[in-house]
Amino acid sequence: MKLGIGISFVTASFLSVWADSAGFKIPTISWGYNFSRSAGELKLPSQFLEHLVSGAGIITAIILFLVGLFLIVSKMTSGPPNPVTLRKIQRFKAIKRGYYSFLILIGLAGLASLDQLIVGKEALAVKYKGEWQFPAFTIKLEKNKDFGISDPAKVDLEPDYRALKKDFAKTEGNRVILPLRAYNPTQDAISALAKEINPAKLKYSGLGTRLYSIDRPEDPHLRFTYRKGVRQGNAEGWNADGDRIYKAKYSSGNLVAGSQEWEGEGSMEEFLAAGSETQEYLVSYPPSKPKWSHPLGTTSQGDDVVAYLYGGLQVNFQAAIIYIPIVYLIGVTVGLLMGYFGGWFDLVVQRVIEILSNIPFLFLVIIITLGVPAQYKDRLGFYLILAILAIFGWMGMTYLMRTSALKEKARDYIAASRVIGAGVPRILFRHLLPNSVAILVTLIPFSISGLVLSLTALDYLGFGLPVQYASWGKLLKDGLSSLSSPLLVTSAFFCLVTMLVLVTFVGEAIREAFDPKKYTYYR
Repeated sequence: MKLGIGISFVTASFLSVWADSAGFKIPTISWGYNFSRSAGELKLPSQFLEHLVSGAGIITAIILFLVGLFLIVSKMTSGPPNPVTLRKIQRFKAIKRGYYSFLILIGLAGLASLDQLIVGKEALAVKYKGEWQFPAFTIKLEKNKDFGISDPAKVDLEPDYRALKKDFAKTEGNRVILPLRAYNPTQDAISALAKEINPAKLKYSGLGTRLYSIDRPEDPHLRFTYRKGVRQGNAEGWNADGDRIYKAKYSSGNLVAGSQEWEGEGSMEEFLAAGSETQEYLVSYPPSKPKWSHPLGTTSQGDDVVAYLYGGLQVNFQAAIIYIPIVYLIGVTVGLLMGYFGGWFDLVVQRVIEILSNIPFLFLVIIITLGVPAQYKDRLGFYLILAILAIFGWMGMTYLMRTSALKEKARDYIAASRVIGAGVPRILFRHLLPNSVAILVTLIPFSISGLVLSLTALDYLGFGLPVQYASWGKLLKDGLSSLSSPLLVTSAFFCLVTMLVLVTFVGEAIREAFDPKKYTYYR
């Protein structure tokens, strides 16, 4: 397993470098390069930060390569697996609740890593005039003129691939292949949704709308008020520019004589007969109710809820990938040093931890959120939030590692290591750390749960991620502000609780499997 992971990391590092040099972007693998392109033009306070941001892609590739190489070398130079470790793994697999939860989380992580293959408004492939293009996988931004759209106002704009697919369906030879959900998680607003209705048959009460085109439900032609299936009350009409030019009244299904008001150009009769749609629709504006094309409806910003939930899942996994290694690297190193050296170093670090622990976390987040310029917050807000969480997140495990180091450094194998001349780094990471690994493995799932809850809470309070990031916390807040759309709250709550329950089950199973009492015998 270790060898397979190492080979995968090395392969991913080479793929990311090749893809960027060839003008491609691969799901998840090109993540670092995508960040460099999106934030590379920012003017940062120092040249070091500018180089760091612009080189994020190559830095990510180097880290992947080094980690993969370490895993490969470690596997090739190590002896047979530790029997105790194998027994712990078997014990973990025997705890079905935790093991199956782990498999589900691995599956969700794999699903989230597919990125634009699953969710996105860019087409996976477009065949036009016999040539194939792959907009979702290329750095180059395609334009309408590349696909035969000659409207002067649109030729240099990014194509609407959903509309392009409908246009290509009318012709032979051209084709558009879209992702499973052809909507971006955010900033891909759906202005309105239309559902066919038959007011008389349904005894419908409400508004019935005739449209100029079903493709543009946000542009109404005529709108009637119905009561128990018959027209009753006001009727209104709009021209193609969205100006209201017609008003009338109905009573018991009949037009009230003398109630018509006309303010448009041309004749009223021509206007009433205009429009390509004589079918009446129930038009819903964001947040809209579920329909076939949007099973969970849309948010108040017009984003597809299914795509938004997927984006929130991606954000949680991305945050964990960044946050966990940083926090554990700092916390483990500081904790081992505290326990190994003791004395004044231990006392000073404990006082620093006490000071940081008493800083009001929420106030600090509010101050930084309000003080950071908008251009930095939009591009770097995700990493800024993770940095704040990391500043406060490493302290909890230091005392556990300190306790472990204090206990283990008195053992004979540590004294023997000193006698043969082993340095401090070797003693800490080759001798002390492997004997404390059970603590780390047990803590990681609960750290992930805390991270997900923290991100959700900050977004719910309005001090979290920028608007271009999907977040379950924002969806919860949106749902509580739009009580007429209960699916917003229900879907966000279900995803959040499911994620936390799965992670908790895994954590409990690991804690039980790695419990040293399971392998200790007293006589």
